[in-house]
Amino acid sequence: MNPTNRPRIALLVEASRAYGRELLRGVALFSRTRVEWSLLHQEMTLDSAIPDWIFNSRIDGVIARVDWHTIEPLRQLRVPIIDVRCNRKFTGVPQVETDNKRVAEMAFTHLWERGFRRFAFCGFRFATYSDARLAAFQQLVDAADCPFDVYQSPGVPGTTLTQLEEAGVLELESLAQWLSALERPTGLFVCNDIRGQQVLNACRLANIAVPDDLGVIGVDDDDAICLLCDPPLSSVRPNAERVGYRAAEILQQMLTGWRPENEIEYVAPVTVSERLSTKVVAVDDVEIARVCRFIRQNACQGINVGDVAQFTSLSRRQLERRFREALGRTPHQQITLTQLDRVKQLLRETDMTLEQIAFKTGYSHKESLGSVFKRELGQSPGEYRSQHQTERDTLATTNDPNDQ
Repeated sequence: MNPTNRPRIALLVEASRAYGRELLRGVALFSRTRVEWSLLHQEMTLDSAIPDWIFNSRIDGVIARVDWHTIEPLRQLRVPIIDVRCNRKFTGVPQVETDNKRVAEMAFTHLWERGFRRFAFCGFRFATYSDARLAAFQQLVDAADCPFDVYQSPGVPGTTLTQLEEAGVLELESLAQWLSALERPTGLFVCNDIRGQQVLNACRLANIAVPDDLGVIGVDDDDAICLLCDPPLSSVRPNAERVGYRAAEILQQMLTGWRPENEIEYVAPVTVSERLSTKVVAVDDVEIARVCRFIRQNACQGINVGDVAQFTSLSRRQLERRFREALGRTPHQQITLTQLDRVKQLLRETDMTLEQIAFKTGYSHKESLGSVFKRELGQSPGEYRSQHQTERDTLATTNDPNDQ
């Protein structure tokens, strides 16, 4: 195809957020492997106005985070438009969106499996995605017949998401008051990672122990934001790359005169990225919760049950009994599980030797670590590392556009 005849596709998607970057990656993958497009993109924020150049260029199609202030100018271009923001419905504009019902299901299941039986939600009022996630999450909590609390930022219809997020930074005191009033332990689902960071800042202000008193999970798995949080934020990872790819696929069909049958398509999220904000087993027994926190913080320092017994006010016999009642296992087993979780992380994410990992996780030598690992997990540390390396290599090959 003559380069001058390639369809020119305007991408009005921000690259400042992980979700936006993944959207762009999906569009780029489709363009490189399935068609020959010229992609036009300018760095922008989520609520930016349409750049002037778009009205002075030949544009054949648009993939955009469409909202009320951009839809009419885009319609004036008289070209196919695909909306990947889905903040509201615009006639004749197909949409591709993350499945918020599945997002809520993943968040609820993650918190439930960690023992939480009280739940809460924190979002942005009048943000469509936040309202959708709240409704889906509340249905799950109601079906489980569990207590539920909600906090949403004050706002008015028409407020931009950027304004809502900026206002959230300024309401830490009222947010901290609400968090302090929650019965503990509670599993808290926040509408996105930005809101999660605000919640965790409020927890620090209110001296709330996360994840022991409050387990917090967000959405978007934005590693820049999640790792800035203290503690690092667990998050549902959407498949935004697939959203971008599917939006490009639909746009290509529209360029050939086809009209999609569905006004909106939903793309399921991928997984939950667990970080320290939910790395806990929630229990109502306050003293056992305190002991679990001690174990989590010190297991990799080589502590034993005797150290745990000295820490708690319980007798050793009481400790063992109440631990079994609350968690179904012994303090020694809890120490081992905590150590092995850290071992597995280091095997997956680093090139450290087994001897180095043993030293970092409280084992006196690598042979002892290897024996425990094999006994508990049914494979050696080396086999575990090789398995996960193979999975990463396979995923990288699958996603490499040069191999498509």
